[in-house]
Amino acid sequence: MLTASRSLIAVATRSLGAAAEETTIAQYRALVVLASRGPQRMVDLAVALDVAPSTAGRMCDRLVRKGLIRRHRARADRRAVLVSVTAAGRLVVDQATARRRALIEDILAKLPADTQWAVAGALRAFADAAGEVPDSQWPWARSWTAATRLRRADLRAAGDPGHMVRRSSGEPGGRGRRPS
Repeated sequence: MLTASRSLIAVATRSLGAAAEETTIAQYRALVVLASRGPQRMVDLAVALDVAPSTAGRMCDRLVRKGLIRRHRARADRRAVLVSVTAAGRLVVDQATARRRALIEDILAKLPADTQWAVAGALRAFADAAGEVPDSQWPWARSWTAATRLRRADLRAAGDPGHMVRRSSGEPGGRGRRPS
């Protein structure tokens, strides 16, 4: 299990691409939490990241300076301050997600078809047990899906090696059905 987790961390790190120079894995995780769950109070973000509120606050300070998130007052309770992902932050998440999907598809393509489906199913169950929000349930899932397809096409056209996927039809990640 630990070996597999190291492989997934390597995929996560590589998926950040150029953003890795400006964004740490912990900061990227905060972006994903905000993108997948919508605006959060600092204390709620800290709980989701399993860090102290002061740590979440410092992380958010850095992300605000980078223009990847913003702080704003809650409409329902003007005393509450929320943090939410900006368009630039969404772009970082979108591009990393597209790269990660392609990297995982490449890895799955090296496995026999029946094993691909078993691994994909096990990873879905693992993500569910970990409390991850499925992509289809993200607040901006519809626009994200369309934008990701466009960005993946742009990145492929630009020769981004993270998007040159070798797949065959009918395999997970292929042109047929794919595990989600």
